[in-house]
Amino acid sequence: MILAGSLALILLAFLGMPLFGVIGGAALLGFQSAGIHPAAVMIEFYRMTSAPTLLAIPLFTFAGYLLAESGAPQRLLAVSRALFGWMPGGVAFVTLVACAGFTAFTGASGATIVALGGLLLPMLMQEGFREKFSLGLLTTSGSLGLLFAPSLPLILYGLVAQTRVDHLFLAGFFPGILIIGVLALYCMRSGMKSDRAGMRHPFAWAEAGRALKDAAWELPLIPIVLVGIYGGFFTATEAASVTAFYLLVVEVFVNKDLNLKRDLPRIIRESMILVGGILIILGTALGFTSFLIDEEIPMRLLEAVRENIDSRIAFLMILNLFLLGVGMMMDIFSAIIVVVPLITPIARELGVDPIHLGIIFLTNLEIGYATPPVGLNLFIASYRFERPVTELYRASLPFLGLLLFALLIITYWPDVSLFLVRWMTQP
Repeated sequence: MILAGSLALILLAFLGMPLFGVIGGAALLGFQSAGIHPAAVMIEFYRMTSAPTLLAIPLFTFAGYLLAESGAPQRLLAVSRALFGWMPGGVAFVTLVACAGFTAFTGASGATIVALGGLLLPMLMQEGFREKFSLGLLTTSGSLGLLFAPSLPLILYGLVAQTRVDHLFLAGFFPGILIIGVLALYCMRSGMKSDRAGMRHPFAWAEAGRALKDAAWELPLIPIVLVGIYGGFFTATEAASVTAFYLLVVEVFVNKDLNLKRDLPRIIRESMILVGGILIILGTALGFTSFLIDEEIPMRLLEAVRENIDSRIAFLMILNLFLLGVGMMMDIFSAIIVVVPLITPIARELGVDPIHLGIIFLTNLEIGYATPPVGLNLFIASYRFERPVTELYRASLPFLGLLLFALLIITYWPDVSLFLVRWMTQP
């Protein structure tokens, strides 16, 4: 019976069965084989609903959809161009900043490429950047911003790993800046090679003032959220409520980009469909994780690691390779839910700080999105820019090399992630 069910589940997975069905089926089969009532899975669903940070997921998702569907991306892009367009490689730097900011709020790299790619690719080409460089920059920049607050993957990681979300927000700041900085230096170098690139738009106070005025309602949002959380005025969940309400008022009633009757119901429906999918996967995955713990699977993995790996450095190296593969083959939400419960006990045993582990985890998945041959960003960019995916493989390689360099620094220099946490939380 169990064997037949397992084979059927594998077959259904290959036929395209949704991930929550595969995970939930595996949990039910596992509990049945162990003689435990399948209601254990439902118990995990109930336990999930009591998590205090759970409410932040639908609220930040709704806020991200409001931002994406309004004219905010164009206004924020105009601000970035006005402030940084004078630099060598300035438009490329604008691309990095705009993509990172957009992804931080939407939590989805694919949405960033689709929403901003059509605006940014012509700008880069007009400024004299080669097509190969421009395509590679946009493909890899799509996932920038996952380490910055209020990134949804950071919140989800904190929920699954039972780690404080506000600490993860702090820990992601300097690693995120490091990644953007490494890529920015490469962009400046490329900009200086072209007579046209980067210096086409000298800084103008009038243009900067106009752009800042147009985006005056969106720009204060991030300072409000960060000051509110770290100043102790509200929790991460309350910050999500403030963000959603603020953007609703701004985009519907102030900027009037969205219509209350026509656009808002559609945005609510689309954003909550995504949230529903995440929560169903999360609930079934917690049930499956409960089975794995009952069967002592994490402890067995830990023993295997102890027998074969006696060095934290070696473990982190293997972990990076494994997570890059995971990032290529799974979407970030599924990867967090499925993989995090398996690696956190091992990392803890080997002395890896759970906050540092979270930043390593998300950085790897951020890079995995654009890693050949099956990184998701490659296929989304291929569709968006109407280019063969093999062309995007070649275009992304220089940027992937720089991202891997930044990953090594983040992995083996924990203070990049932990300095701000220690400084802000010291008594």
